[in-house]
Amino acid sequence: MPDSDEVDRIVAAWERERPELDFAPLQVLSRVTRLARRLERARKAAFATAGLEPWEFDVLSPLRRSGAPHQLSPKALLQMTGVSSGTMSNRIDRLVERSLVERRIDPGDGRGVLVVMTDEGRARVDSAIERLLAAEVELLEGLPRADQERVAALLRRLSHSFDGA
Repeated sequence: MPDSDEVDRIVAAWERERPELDFAPLQVLSRVTRLARRLERARKAAFATAGLEPWEFDVLSPLRRSGAPHQLSPKALLQMTGVSSGTMSNRIDRLVERSLVERRIDPGDGRGVLVVMTDEGRARVDSAIERLLAAEVELLEGLPRADQERVAALLRRLSHSFDGA
């Protein structure tokens, strides 16, 4: 394993130019940014192979994770995806057009609507998650499982500090 990487070279150059500043945050967050870019490319490729756009996966995956009958209210999908109500409505419309979801009247509340995943939607999201996990395993192959668990624990702790969890 090399002793240094591109981030080390960037930090060293900044430290040389601005020695009065503490560049320790770059050691962590620049690497996170670089990894996020690689992950984003892997996500797009995995989803494209399954015939999905990333935003489609982001709506379909909460439906799949919800368990049978794979249905949620638009409000629940809003909360899980963090998009605006107008954006969610547009996304649901587009998924209906592609026959990946259906809108149904909520039997528990005749005024409410449920978004229900179709068999085609389930097949595509299942294919996408399988391909994504394979890509993520490849991205992490240089890190032993125990190290992956340590990194996950540290990132979880960092995430708690700004998620309010």
